[in-house]
Amino acid sequence: MNLQKLKSECEKLNITLPLATGTDVLGEAVSLSGKTVHNRLAVQPMEGCDGESDGSVSDLVRRRYLRFANGGAGLIWAEATAVVNEGRANPRQLMLNGKTADSFKSLVEITKENCLKQNGYEPVIICQLTHSGRQSNPTGKPAPIIAYRNALFEKTRPADDGMIAADDYLATLPYRFAEAAALAKECGFDGADVKCCHGYLFAELLSAYGRKGIYGGSFENRTRLYTDTLRAVKSAVSNSFIVTSRLNAYDGFEYPFGFGVREGEGDAPCLDETIKLIDMLHNTLGIGLINITIGNPYVNPHLNRPFNKGGYSAPEHPLCSVLKMINCTAEIKAAFPDLKVVGSSYSYLGEAAPLLAAGEVQNGVCDIAGFGRMAIAYPDFARDIIAGSFDKNKCCLACSKCSEMMRAGGVAGCVVKDSEVYLPLYKECVLK
Repeated sequence: MNLQKLKSECEKLNITLPLATGTDVLGEAVSLSGKTVHNRLAVQPMEGCDGESDGSVSDLVRRRYLRFANGGAGLIWAEATAVVNEGRANPRQLMLNGKTADSFKSLVEITKENCLKQNGYEPVIICQLTHSGRQSNPTGKPAPIIAYRNALFEKTRPADDGMIAADDYLATLPYRFAEAAALAKECGFDGADVKCCHGYLFAELLSAYGRKGIYGGSFENRTRLYTDTLRAVKSAVSNSFIVTSRLNAYDGFEYPFGFGVREGEGDAPCLDETIKLIDMLHNTLGIGLINITIGNPYVNPHLNRPFNKGGYSAPEHPLCSVLKMINCTAEIKAAFPDLKVVGSSYSYLGEAAPLLAAGEVQNGVCDIAGFGRMAIAYPDFARDIIAGSFDKNKCCLACSKCSEMMRAGGVAGCVVKDSEVYLPLYKECVLK
């Protein structure tokens, strides 16, 4: 989308996006826990679903991160990595443990070495640790571990009470996350993310209003596993290691099925509990960096991955979804000015995306702009933005083919812009 078309669309919709006139601000460095992020651009965690069967790093994974390294983003937020086998989202999801650690160590080493060689600095690399919860599928056959019964999700993916995670099981997870975080530090990662977004286990617990026991009902109980895990992770690593989270500020579902809404007010964002939670993370637990997202890629992906073409007709214009992400992120940043915040949802804008990213930074919406689908389609996006040579012909088309291939049980990659590798896989998996 070029700038003229973007402005025209915004005018028709009567919305205002914080667009900058230049992108110089994105070349500035940011300090995180004593580490230097050499620019304000990040690669967001976009899972490739292409690890080895034991969770170790494959050739396709290495190829992807070498491309990110060459592209020069100051922050690489690595993809979802399971801490237990039963919590893997697919049989090829990465998993960090004693048996796979060497492959992760090698991945971090070559990623940093290549970025240093190509761009003159090493990126800060975050390891995203996860339990897939309702989306668990470690053998190729769905094996959900759910927080509570959710009629909204179970319309298409039936569940039963036997799938609800017991309190005793949940109580074991802080240790498993802490164990994985300690390994991540040994492997050379600069930090670890306790993933709490997009409907996975920790995020689903945030809306477990009707669950009985110590992990449901009250705000304190619904956030217990998440905060206990962050405490455990922080205790397992040094102060120089970044402990962070990618957090759903807003799920986009009516109460009682969504976090970030108010009972009786439909699916409109209400961030009262989100702000309360981040206050705990930042001011009590000392979390200095948060990566903000919204929505659920399995149910309402138009919120976190606005698309030109997708699996359904979105209920709102994609730019309205972009604005929701901006407004949620801005509200959080305004409440916590000294908290470093990573923004999301730029890729839909295509060639105009750098101006939105710069505008958000200039206007205090976020500190770092994170690109997901764009990074897969155009891994050199950061270097080219900073150099002033951003190429519209390399941009993500928001065509959803990467997600389509992944949902069909294949790997995820850009079928259009990286066609030599991924078009044959798309034909094999989707077109049969």
